[in-house]
Amino acid sequence: MTGGTPVPREGGAAFTGQGAGEVTAGETGAAASLRPEATFTRRGTHEVTFTQQGMWVTEQAVKVGTAYHMPLLVHLRGSLDTGALLAACAAVVDRHPMLRGVVAEVDDELRLVPGAEIPVRRAPGSPGGSPVGSPSGSPTGSPSGSPTGSPSGSLTGSPSGSLTGSPDGSPSESPDGEGTAGVDAAVREEILRAFDLEHGPLARFTLFETGPGRHLLVFVAHHLIFDGQSKDILVRDLAAFYNGERPSPLPEIDHGRSERDRVAAMLPAAKEFWAPRWRDPGETVLLGRALRSRRAGEGRVLRLTADPSVPGLTRFEVLLAALHVLLSGYGNAEVTTAVDLSTRPAEAADHIGLFVNELPVASIPSPEATFREFATGLRAELRQVYRFRQVPLTRAMPRIRPHAALVPVSVSYRTRHEADPVFTGLDASVEWTVFNHAVRGALHLQCVDGPGGLTVSLRHDPEAVPEAPRVADDLRLLLERATHDPDLPLKEILNQILE
Repeated sequence: MTGGTPVPREGGAAFTGQGAGEVTAGETGAAASLRPEATFTRRGTHEVTFTQQGMWVTEQAVKVGTAYHMPLLVHLRGSLDTGALLAACAAVVDRHPMLRGVVAEVDDELRLVPGAEIPVRRAPGSPGGSPVGSPSGSPTGSPSGSPTGSPSGSLTGSPSGSLTGSPDGSPSESPDGEGTAGVDAAVREEILRAFDLEHGPLARFTLFETGPGRHLLVFVAHHLIFDGQSKDILVRDLAAFYNGERPSPLPEIDHGRSERDRVAAMLPAAKEFWAPRWRDPGETVLLGRALRSRRAGEGRVLRLTADPSVPGLTRFEVLLAALHVLLSGYGNAEVTTAVDLSTRPAEAADHIGLFVNELPVASIPSPEATFREFATGLRAELRQVYRFRQVPLTRAMPRIRPHAALVPVSVSYRTRHEADPVFTGLDASVEWTVFNHAVRGALHLQCVDGPGGLTVSLRHDPEAVPEAPRVADDLRLLLERATHDPDLPLKEILNQILE
């Protein structure tokens, strides 16, 4: 689960050199290094949230690979003060104790406890300050023998280039277009490197030199301690510390404890709400294939851009309605998808952490209804689901078995209202939806709607969804038709795109 539908501080740094180009964040902070023989009392620990508990159990029960890895890339051009940037990374860790946390059993309960120190590492370059990696060759990022999504290594779905993809989800080239195979391979390794869930750390920073005056900061965190909105907070605070600013002190919160109080108050009504609505989703038909996968596994990615604007509806509501309509056109009389919803309280607005809950949204699209009518009805159902966004489905329906995905098809959607933060003296850009080379379920749409428009990262299981390029193109066309004339009946829209 990354991001979620949008809802409507003192930090310093302590670090010491750890060999060439490496510092360790929080060396003298409150979170001491966790050693294998360490034992804990309840003092200095916090309750986990229900989402953290469920994710931790899923990690123990099923293989999820890198499905819970959350990477972020910051491209930096110009005269970088490397020491200031590494110090800023350490300051961000010191400001946000959640980044140092791990989940551990304390007195037969799961608690958040201090984990191992977070490495802030400068990757070694070639002699004389040359870029890391090979000076020639096309970007790849896929190890030898990895399956590919197309013979050419890229996909295009429209003349306008609104549908693109790489078979392995390699990171985009730097803004100047000077990516190297060596850098891509090193970034991929950082993304895929396993976390030690027992001891930590569950986050890491690595700085690469990609060319003269060009650097790439790679951050990877485990979803247990990080969510989509945390990306914005991390980059914003990182820029502030680099620029010599001192963000306002953060209030201390114990989200796990306060969440339990809220959920306990809402649980009776949530049980009543979900009892007639929830049933095991079974299979979802996609281009003649029955999708049943709720596991996590190796994935591929396609990216598309869209402008899903219909008066009276949010862009998220239009996108979700279009997905439901498309799934109905593929042969599903009843459609169920999962959506990631933010549970972040106002007091945690500036805190890094995991504030997300995945809930199902069901519909029965009528071919005779117009797109606007259907989307308006789906909006009403969403508003009902939102009332219980704080309550995990497994609390209301406790017999649900742990899966990496609630249903085979899911959506996460995050709105970014501000431009990328400014790093003084540098030309900076951020890749917000970097692929982690995995997917939960058969198909997951990770969406970021920012100042530059809506970007959809369509992550899929290549075995379950071999025709993903067609799915992506069908969705793009459906959005175009629906937004151009939302008063067309669904059957006419589907006839136009599926003929």
